[in-house]
Amino acid sequence: MKLHELKPAEGSTKKRKRVGRGESSGLGKTSGRGANGQNARSGGGTRPGFEGGQMPLIRRIPKRGFNNIFKVDYSVVKLEDLNRFEDGAEITPELLMDARLVRKLEKGGVKILGNGSIDRKLTVKAHKFTQSAAEKIEAAGGKAEVI
Repeated sequence: MKLHELKPAEGSTKKRKRVGRGESSGLGKTSGRGANGQNARSGGGTRPGFEGGQMPLIRRIPKRGFNNIFKVDYSVVKLEDLNRFEDGAEITPELLMDARLVRKLEKGGVKILGNGSIDRKLTVKAHKFTQSAAEKIEAAGGKAEVI
């Protein structure tokens, strides 16, 4: 196969619509906009969600709950998942991302939960620890450092 033999797959491309180029083109006179009316005009049409003066769906459905804009979300990691690291390692949020224990860092950072047990001496650096997690890390001979 040579460069000049390449062409797009069948049906993947189509000619663009050239409106207002004469009657014989099929898109002359009103350019496919029909006769008169709001949608025939330049800049015509209604905004998204407008239902002709009827109460819009977004205003008809009930609103529930409360969104706290000050809420701080944490990416959580269970203590038992830290056993995959070798003894004496220093664990940081970046290392947790590389190990795929954390998919993305939330705005609050990383929080270590006290689920399970730990049998290695680790230095864990995170934004928050549960009380039980910090106790278990220090009981195993490691350190829990708040960033």
